[in-house]
Amino acid sequence: MAKNLVIVESPAKAKTIEKFLGKDYKVASSFGHIADLPTKELGVDVEKDFKPKYVVNKDKKDVVRNLKKLAEASETVWLASDEDREGEAIAWHLAEELDLKPSKTKRIVFHEITKNAILKAIENPREIDYNLVNAQQARRVLDRLVGYELSPVLWRKVKGGLSAGRVQSVSVRLIVEREREIIDFETKASYRIDAEFATLEGKSFKAKIPKNFDTKEEAEAFLKQNIGAEYVVADLTKKPAKKRPAPPFTTSTLQQEAARKLYFSVSKTMNMAQRLYEAGHITYMRTDSVNLSDEAKKGAAKEIQSAYGKEYLEPRNYKGKSKGAQEAHEAIRPTHFENHSVPAERDQQRLYELIWKRAIASQMSDAKLERTVVKIDADKHDKQFTANGEILKFDGFLKVYLEGTDDEEEEQAGLLPAMKVNDKLDNNYISATERFTRPPARYTEASLVKKLEELGIGRPSTYAPTISTIQNRKYIEKGSIEGKERAYAKLVLKKDKYSEKSLTEMVGSDKGKLIPTDVGMVVNDFLVQHFSNILDYNFTAKVEQDFDDIAEGNEKWTEMMQAFYQEFHPTVKDVAENAEREVGERVLGKDPKTGKPVSARLGRFGPMVQIGSVEDEEKPQFASLGPDQTLNSITFEEAMALFELPKKLGEYQDEAVEVNNGRYGPYVRYGKKFVSLDKGEDPLDVTFERAMELIKAKEKADAPIYTYEGKDVQKGVGRFGPYIKWNNIFINVNKKYDFDNLSESDIIELIEDKKKKERDKLIHHWEEEGIKVEKARWGRFKLSQGKTKVELPKTTDAENLTLEEVKAMLEKAGGKKKTTKKKTATKKKTTAKKKTTTKKTTKKS
Repeated sequence: MAKNLVIVESPAKAKTIEKFLGKDYKVASSFGHIADLPTKELGVDVEKDFKPKYVVNKDKKDVVRNLKKLAEASETVWLASDEDREGEAIAWHLAEELDLKPSKTKRIVFHEITKNAILKAIENPREIDYNLVNAQQARRVLDRLVGYELSPVLWRKVKGGLSAGRVQSVSVRLIVEREREIIDFETKASYRIDAEFATLEGKSFKAKIPKNFDTKEEAEAFLKQNIGAEYVVADLTKKPAKKRPAPPFTTSTLQQEAARKLYFSVSKTMNMAQRLYEAGHITYMRTDSVNLSDEAKKGAAKEIQSAYGKEYLEPRNYKGKSKGAQEAHEAIRPTHFENHSVPAERDQQRLYELIWKRAIASQMSDAKLERTVVKIDADKHDKQFTANGEILKFDGFLKVYLEGTDDEEEEQAGLLPAMKVNDKLDNNYISATERFTRPPARYTEASLVKKLEELGIGRPSTYAPTISTIQNRKYIEKGSIEGKERAYAKLVLKKDKYSEKSLTEMVGSDKGKLIPTDVGMVVNDFLVQHFSNILDYNFTAKVEQDFDDIAEGNEKWTEMMQAFYQEFHPTVKDVAENAEREVGERVLGKDPKTGKPVSARLGRFGPMVQIGSVEDEEKPQFASLGPDQTLNSITFEEAMALFELPKKLGEYQDEAVEVNNGRYGPYVRYGKKFVSLDKGEDPLDVTFERAMELIKAKEKADAPIYTYEGKDVQKGVGRFGPYIKWNNIFINVNKKYDFDNLSESDIIELIEDKKKKERDKLIHHWEEEGIKVEKARWGRFKLSQGKTKVELPKTTDAENLTLEEVKAMLEKAGGKKKTTKKKTATKKKTTAKKKTTTKKTTKKS
């Protein structure tokens, strides 16, 4: 047994560190947090200074047991979790749950997983930083109180199954407010004037009139003023300019740039960065610092001189805007600058190369430019054309990297031909193009992170989980609309001849942008109306600052909690008792048949319209909204049309054929079979002939395309793309194959590959008992018998499980379910008895 036990959070990190330490060290993983607040109760004693109740998660009990054994057999235990608040809390929980003696426990931190960093950390151990632990506890407890107290209010007043969170709800508010700005935006048209001129040597360049014309008439009149005009260079100025490199990445700038350049989601960026860090390729990826260590600057300088030359080197120091001292105190950078790429999967390589370029560029020379502005006069009017040009004199850091931008219409200045003042110019053409003002852009994941950071809301470790949470809760979704056609006019003057064209362009694409759902908008409106303090941007930023103050030892976490809770809790009670339930309801008009109100609101199963109200003697009529309809935009006419569904169209093979709206869009149904309508197809426009067309196409698609081992093979396209179905197994067909022309060999290869994967996944199969042990996702294992399924943790020695052990696990899982049912039944009987007793008492009195 090794003298030293080093505990880290992840197996990948453990594997990397183990390479740097000798045989006297055993490196083990805690697989993240080993203890947390319980899931089925508040877990916070508000009467006793908000004391949290921590429990070891069910799937971590084996991990804790194993770590305890290893700790007891070791002379020294080194707690080596990450150096942020979460990492400090993990170290604290390990010390508590493993009952580690302070005399044999040491806390070490490092911001990169390299041999030097690990050995240096071991030479400089410290104690657990309880200020950081308390900052983490404050965040965890406050967020638990907010979620635990607000969610039941949402269930009672809005809709069951909803939940609220501090940072998540503020993020939804930003997205909802932006959507309303877009809805309220009034588009205005104007005409942009562009021209192309040529020097007497025949070299062309582009120019424009800086200010647009308001109307078509003004633009047309201006173009006609240029008939027969002569042009001359009125002014020409040249100025030297510089471009400076951006600082190395912080968490948020990495997320933004990876979205712009690699099209990664925020969570994918963090997942790839985590793996690069654990493999020892980059420094810690949760940081708000732009600082580089002296060692890193020396490494960058050496590589710049070696790869590009001395003239490209300009060592720099960067100062960040963040006041918080919570995170690692160095920017994200490569651990070894001489490694321009790393051996890893392609997406990790791409992210590493982005990090390498940004970090190396930050220590390189400015790019030197010469900017030229040319002004052109005409003899027929007083409007002046302007042309901008740029010459790159020395590329500097641009040799390696240029930061991306969120401006979709940013124009790059080109190179201008040689000209002098008073030079005459020929005009090739002048055009006036109809342009439209654009509403504010919807947030992308990256631009939302940027906004949250600007407002001081959240911290590096919270951005990715926040964005994932609001999408998982269906408050926000990613847009999928490619855009729609819009007509615009283009007026052209060429060789003194005037012409007009009518053109079209695609606008309004929301693909990949964050859009609030009806549920998200209703929940946001309710929370803003009743809990404006919690959703106030300044308040949320102030809470983050309080956490930073606690981390620095300048504030007690329990006092901060007390100040928050004494205002928050009474508000929750008041809203629960007094707020009205009809939240988010829009009255659209009156039903012409009954005279009852027609309204759009959020119902138990989602957005819907209804005729009548709950107070009526007769039951209200309900209809679900279609997939492209929203509570905010649906009209009275559209709502009334929904009550015509489901609509019977006729019969086919003695089965009724009807069209209706469903959860995943409109469909045609005949018997027990369903056929989706095409995208954008209105169910109310579907005729019997169209329904039969869809049914026949479905039958053709479902017809067997091959028979393999005596079983039919069918093909189709589902939610996750094209597939073939064989022996009740769905097999995805990737782009390697021509799906429309699958050959016999393709089909056999797909089926055999799938069978092999299933065999490889299977660890044990006791056929007589119908029991299987299989590999599951994320490195876990799955135990199953019929409908009973048990998930086993990564630490399970699945290969060596015996039938007796497996039966015991299944029995335990089955037993718990039975006990729960029994308890529920007993509870129901007790409740029923109580109700009977109450009734009897009432009658007597």
